[in-house]
Amino acid sequence: MAERLLLIYATTDGHTLHICERLKFLMTAQGQRVTLVPIEQASALNLANFERIVIGASIRYGHHQPQVAQFIAKHQAVLESRPSAFFSVNVVARKPDKNTPETNPYARKFLQGIAWKPQLAAVFAGKLDYPRYGFFDRHMIRLIMWMSHGPTDTKAVVEFTDWAKVEAFGREMCALKA
Repeated sequence: MAERLLLIYATTDGHTLHICERLKFLMTAQGQRVTLVPIEQASALNLANFERIVIGASIRYGHHQPQVAQFIAKHQAVLESRPSAFFSVNVVARKPDKNTPETNPYARKFLQGIAWKPQLAAVFAGKLDYPRYGFFDRHMIRLIMWMSHGPTDTKAVVEFTDWAKVEAFGREMCALKA
């Protein structure tokens, strides 16, 4: 019988969901029965019904959404009782020296600030979608990109995600043992 895996996401612009959809496809092919839910709906589920739990969260202006840490604190016992993983999605991870949980400043700070220690953690580079952003976000993100030597064309859509890395993470999660 296939193991049940819960894949939870918190996304700002939809790219974390896109990564989760890719993970779900891969994990299903690995024999997992995957339930994919936004973090706002995850607490309504009985987490004990899942053998594995993965949480993916995006960064905006240097922070994950507050509900991510709140969910983790509320469900820490069940997260620690089974194979579990966390991944962060942010554009800073486009830089080779900032694309691991140990080297990415946002993921490192987040993981140090919570009590849960996931068995597996990863950082994936996200996506810039200037045309989709509102006026304020478009110009703030452009300023941040200018300061960090990233793309600044406000008409550009640039995906930095290393899909092979995402798929390797999915295979690692499926292989984790309790």
